[in-house]
Amino acid sequence: MGYEDHLDRALEETPDVQDTGSRFEVPDPEVRSEGNATIYENFQSTTDRLGRDDSHLLRFLQSELGTSAHLDDRGRARFTGEFKQRRVADALESYVAKFVRCSECGLPDTRLVDEQGATVLKCDACGALSSVPDS
Repeated sequence: MGYEDHLDRALEETPDVQDTGSRFEVPDPEVRSEGNATIYENFQSTTDRLGRDDSHLLRFLQSELGTSAHLDDRGRARFTGEFKQRRVADALESYVAKFVRCSECGLPDTRLVDEQGATVLKCDACGALSSVPDS
């Protein structure tokens, strides 16, 4: 059996893989009003999915929403004021664009590292270093 025969056999036996979309999906924020506050119910699972520190994302969202916030004992973010789900989702998308996705290859395989006293986004996929805004 020659090389071409082995290759044909391998291709025939390889199962078809359907592209199910991106392997990285940002969870939609689950928010609800509670008095004069907005509760981000799945904040902890969002930070886990993004691979970022809770306090970093919380500071960014506070700045984007123009309010104060804190984490409660259940890991939920509590924002002062009422915010619609779409507004929180837009702020989260902005965070992902600035602090999670690589500006060169667009993949989420990144981490925030300190390089010579500055925080930069290091991509583990392509090796790029990108500056990030002050947070």
